[in-house]
Amino acid sequence: MPFTSLGLSPALIAAAGEQGFATPTPIQAQAIPAVLRGADVLGSAQTGSGKTAAFALPLLQLLQEGPQHTPRRVRALILAPTRELAAQVGEVLRSLAQHLPQPLKVAVLFGGVSINPQMMGLRGGADVVVATPGRLLDLVEHNALKLSAVSLLVLDEADRLLDLGFAEELNRVLALLPARRQNLFFSATFPPAVQALAEGLLREPVRVHVDSPPANEPAIVQRAIQVDASRRTELLRHLIKTNGWERVLVFVATKYAAGHVAAKLYDRGVFATPFHGDLSQGARKQVLAEFKDERWEVVVTTDLAARGLDIAQLPVVLNYDLPRSAVDYVHRIGRTGRAGESGLAVSFVSADTEAHFRLIEKRQHLSLPREQIPGFEPTELAADAPTVAAPGTGGIKGKRPSKKDKLRAAAARGR
Repeated sequence: MPFTSLGLSPALIAAAGEQGFATPTPIQAQAIPAVLRGADVLGSAQTGSGKTAAFALPLLQLLQEGPQHTPRRVRALILAPTRELAAQVGEVLRSLAQHLPQPLKVAVLFGGVSINPQMMGLRGGADVVVATPGRLLDLVEHNALKLSAVSLLVLDEADRLLDLGFAEELNRVLALLPARRQNLFFSATFPPAVQALAEGLLREPVRVHVDSPPANEPAIVQRAIQVDASRRTELLRHLIKTNGWERVLVFVATKYAAGHVAAKLYDRGVFATPFHGDLSQGARKQVLAEFKDERWEVVVTTDLAARGLDIAQLPVVLNYDLPRSAVDYVHRIGRTGRAGESGLAVSFVSADTEAHFRLIEKRQHLSLPREQIPGFEPTELAADAPTVAAPGTGGIKGKRPSKKDKLRAAAARGR
């Protein structure tokens, strides 16, 4: 099915092609016509399936067809749980909108940075706002924008928006919106809390659910490697060097662990840096940009990077610490194997975490053999954990960071 059959304007079809969308993904093919005809949509598909374009393309067309206002009034609101996801969605919208006959202004608003430039940027209004809930409420309280003209609301990664205090902020935002509006909920997972919210807000929604990736998209290869907790960093370095992994996103449980593991890897010749919520927004943006440009071999991160980030052709994700839940496991490994690329997801499993990993396997309908790497066999094993030996492969030449890179990495470790 081509984009021309979905009802999009020629300008948006051309923009989609420029962004690498030759044909619609399943979520796009099902959601775009529903959004264009004004229906509420409850969209669920695995991460990396093109959900952002599934709502961005019809949203832009509806704004083009609707009445224009001077000064601009916020007509579409997109709520995202993290700064990185908000910035990424804003970038996609601006790229798709750049050739539209009627220019649209997209404002991206999030915390962690000064509010004053964002207030200045809202002078003259905006057509679309992409925001984290907390900063959006701050700007409303500063009278920097009004939400009384919003006709279309998008909740991106709706499950995360209901986590850790987002529910209260989300309810405050919803109370500021007009009762008559179109609502779009998109996420990779829909736990009971999101289902309850959807039932209360959506009007006879079109349910779009894509169970599996397209047939031509290779599955993510998943591996579970047994190792004592004290030898995980050493094993990680060994795997990077012997398997020729050029870029690895490593997930840990805490901000401290992100800095600690990155520092140990760096001291042992692996070009690694941390990424977590205590870094400034500028530092976080820089790390992601450099990782995408392949200037870092390893980024060690918390679950901050588990949602929404699109790092093209990322070959490997590794769970140094296991995620708290099966849902988090899905989001973590979904950073690789995106847009038809192959991917590898590795999880370190120790005797203490074996039971938790079995629970993740049960929830995800998995059954992975437990591998042991020669020279790193664990001294303690959980009962009934089947193992297989994993052969090594040839090494690769390491990268040589510049003096400036070394100084920046040292500064990051000292944070």
